[in-house]
Amino acid sequence: MQNIESDPLTSLATNKSLIHKLAKSGSVNYFLINVDNFSSVNEAYGYGVGDKVLIEIAKHLKRFTTETSSLYRYCSDRFVLVVESKLSDEELGGIARSILSFFSDTVIAIDEDIEFKISLTIGVSRARGAINITQAEMAIKELRESQRNYFKIFNPSSKFVHEQQQDLQWIRKIQEAIEEENIVAYFQPIFNNRTGKIEKYECLARIRDDDELISPYRFMKAAKETGNLAYVTKALVAQSFKKFSSTDLEFSINITDSDLSQDYLEDFLIKNVAKYDIHPSRVVLEMLEDITTLDKGTTLKQLNSLRENGFKVAIDDFGAENSNLSRLLEIEPDYVKIDGAFIKNILTDEKSQIIVEAIIMICAKLGIKIIAEFIHNEEVQKMVVKLGIEYSQGFYFGEPSQDLKVLKNI
Repeated sequence: MQNIESDPLTSLATNKSLIHKLAKSGSVNYFLINVDNFSSVNEAYGYGVGDKVLIEIAKHLKRFTTETSSLYRYCSDRFVLVVESKLSDEELGGIARSILSFFSDTVIAIDEDIEFKISLTIGVSRARGAINITQAEMAIKELRESQRNYFKIFNPSSKFVHEQQQDLQWIRKIQEAIEEENIVAYFQPIFNNRTGKIEKYECLARIRDDDELISPYRFMKAAKETGNLAYVTKALVAQSFKKFSSTDLEFSINITDSDLSQDYLEDFLIKNVAKYDIHPSRVVLEMLEDITTLDKGTTLKQLNSLRENGFKVAIDDFGAENSNLSRLLEIEPDYVKIDGAFIKNILTDEKSQIIVEAIIMICAKLGIKIIAEFIHNEEVQKMVVKLGIEYSQGFYFGEPSQDLKVLKNI
C-alpha cells in the first residue's frame, strides 16, 4: 500500500506521493494548477499571509476531488489534480473551466482587512506516467505566450511544442559542441568606403556539426537558456585574438546581455590582449539588441571600464527592436551598425531611405561612425557611398569565412 506523505502546510499529498502515483497508474488526466503572481502576495504581505492563502486555496480545490481523483501540493504555489476516469477533451475543459470559474467568483479572506481574488492558470495533460509533468508544464508555458487565468490542453502537434522540442535538440548540440570544441570563429570583412580597403572584420561564431556549419541564429537562444553563452563568447574571443594577432586590422566581437551580467568579460578580454599582444583599440565590442538597458548592477560600470582600457563599442542592428535613440546616450558608441532591414530595401523603399538619412545626420553630429550591413549588390553599395556612410558590410564584399581577405577592388 502506498505510503502517502502529507504536506505540513495544506495537509495535501506531496510531490513525492504524486510521482509514486504516476508511476503506478495507467493513463491519467493531469491538471497542473498554477496560482498566478503569487509571489506578489508574499512580497506585499509576508510569507505568513501567503501560507494562509495557500491553505485556503487547498481547501477550495478539495471541492473538485471525487472517488476517482486525488489532489496534491506539487510545489510552492502549484497544485495537481489527477483524475483517473476516461475523459474527452470537452470533459477535461469542463473541469478546468469549473475550477477557474469558482475562483474567479470567490474571495479569500484572511482577516477583516486582507482579502484576495485568486487567478489561476491550468495546464492539462492526458498520458501515462511522469511525462504528464512535462506536458502540463509545456501547456502552461504555451498558454502564457498569450494569456493567464485560463487553461490549455497539451497538444503534441502544436507549433509551440515543435519549437520547444527543437530548442531541446539545440541544447544538446550546444553542450556537445562545447565538450568537443566544435565552436569555430568565422570572419566577415568590413569595407572602408573612403580608403577603398577592407580594414575591419566582424567575428562570428559557428558550430561545426559533422559536415554542416550552424549559424548563431539557430543556436544562440539555446545557449542563453542553458547558461552556456559565455562558453561560446570565450571560444570566439580566443580564436579571434589569435587570428588577428599577426595583422594590424580592427575586429569586432558580438557581446550579449549574458556576457555583461556574468561579469567575466573584462578580465577575459584583458588576458587575451596580453597573450596575443593586441592593443585594445583594435577590438570593437558589438552590443547586441538583447542588451535592453545598461541601468542595472555593474553593467554600465563594466562598459565604462572597458572603454578606459581602450576597447571600442558598437551598437548592432541600430533602428530595430531595442536599438533606439536612448541607447546612443547610454552606450556612447564609436560605431553604429544600421539594421540590414533598412539597407537592403534602400533603393525601393522611400521610408527606409528617410530613416537611414536621419540616422546618418544624428551620428554625424555625435561623432559616431556608421557601418551599413546587408550590402548585397553594386547598386546598394553606390547608394550607401552617396549617402556618406563610412563603412559597408555584406555578401557583396565577402561571406563569413575562416580566411581573411585584406583587399577588395571595387
